[in-house]
Amino acid sequence: MWHPDLQSGPTPLYERLVAAMTRDIRTGELAPGTRLPPQRDLAFRLGVSVGSVTRAYAEAERRGLLSAHVGRGSFVRGAQSAIPDIPTTDRSVIVRQAKGGPIDLRCNTPPPVPLMADLNAALASLMARGALDPAVHYIQGHGLAHVRAAGAQWIARHYGLEFDPDDLIQCNGGQHGIALVFSSFCSPGDTVLCESSTFYGARMAADHLNLKLRGLPMDGEGLLPEAIDRAAAETGSRLLFTLPTLHNPTTRTMSEQRRQEIAAVARARDLLILEDDAYYAYSDKPRQIASYAPERTLYLASLSKGICPGFRLAFLALPPTMPRDRLMRGIRALGYCPPALGALVFSEWVADGRIDAIARAVQAEAAARWAMARSALGDVMAPAGAAQSPHVWLPMSALDAERVTARLLRAGVEVTPPDASAVSSQADTGLRLCLGAPEDQAELGRALAIMEGVIRGQGGADRDGII
Repeated sequence: MWHPDLQSGPTPLYERLVAAMTRDIRTGELAPGTRLPPQRDLAFRLGVSVGSVTRAYAEAERRGLLSAHVGRGSFVRGAQSAIPDIPTTDRSVIVRQAKGGPIDLRCNTPPPVPLMADLNAALASLMARGALDPAVHYIQGHGLAHVRAAGAQWIARHYGLEFDPDDLIQCNGGQHGIALVFSSFCSPGDTVLCESSTFYGARMAADHLNLKLRGLPMDGEGLLPEAIDRAAAETGSRLLFTLPTLHNPTTRTMSEQRRQEIAAVARARDLLILEDDAYYAYSDKPRQIASYAPERTLYLASLSKGICPGFRLAFLALPPTMPRDRLMRGIRALGYCPPALGALVFSEWVADGRIDAIARAVQAEAAARWAMARSALGDVMAPAGAAQSPHVWLPMSALDAERVTARLLRAGVEVTPPDASAVSSQADTGLRLCLGAPEDQAELGRALAIMEGVIRGQGGADRDGII
């Protein structure tokens, strides 16, 4: 049984696994024709995720190191091996391989819209007024006053919440806001409550800070209030992290009654709530949990998912009575100060109204891409918690998700590894597709055609039994 030596280093785990495979093929430890262990078995033996092994096998096959045979396994190829015989469904996928590298359906970004003219106009205006100076200096404290004022205006217009600019912290994107809250209100070993599947960035932050995530069961509209109540009693947790609107990855959206119930549980258990509302702009605008528990909710609104990820700008709204000292120390420890250039452009766009036009353009493009996905995939997609969403969720078994992921990568489409968001064994299983990542609708259309062929197996169940 092959047991690769995964050397340490900064490269992703799957790349180190491919490197180990390459070394062992060159040294003869893996001879041509050797059958590699099943992906799940190797993942268990190495103590790594199945998704990482799946991606490594697919990448190795793309490089010509392996050949995969449905129902038989993956085999080391000889130096002059021809492409092996494969089932018709697999061959049709290979014919449709994307050129120039895989099409990315992993990165959850807003769909691209033209921004350069708006960016140039904002920079010209800032330069003409001599207002670019902050871009080359450290920004102290919780951000530039006029940027936070613009943030308050933007949140009021697009999120329907009123905040005093003095209660906003200018963050380096939503990820920074999450890490800031986790590190400021939790100590190593503490438990943070969250959905059974959650944003991968929150998993990374918790792991880095040595915190435990307790994934809680969900129903059709998200977190169950009674599960929060039980877990808070069992763990003594003081913090709930939640994505109540177009939950990532499942796209579920809580009803306003559910939000009220969660606010009531948090009040009874004295829980702080970090409400990550990254996808609110795409939704049907339900009232936020912060509306029902303003005294204990830290509200996170980011530009990364709805306007421009490159600005690295988000606003963390704090309850007015919340002490600031530990958060201020956290700002200096985790980033020292927020970047100013993107924030200055943002404030200019808010002042001249360009941000509203940009937001409308993003929403229109998102709606068009959502319609494309619905047309291609139909009832394979889970019902979303709004009329549209920048990501879609395809429920399927864990085994099917692994198979589809590997076959898509061979065909030139890269999706999020199936286990990337899972926090507990109760997590929903399936695949997330990010519709905003392709550079245009034509590229998305190619990816969706490949996805449809892989999943539907040319109109029926394929040899892998996928869907």
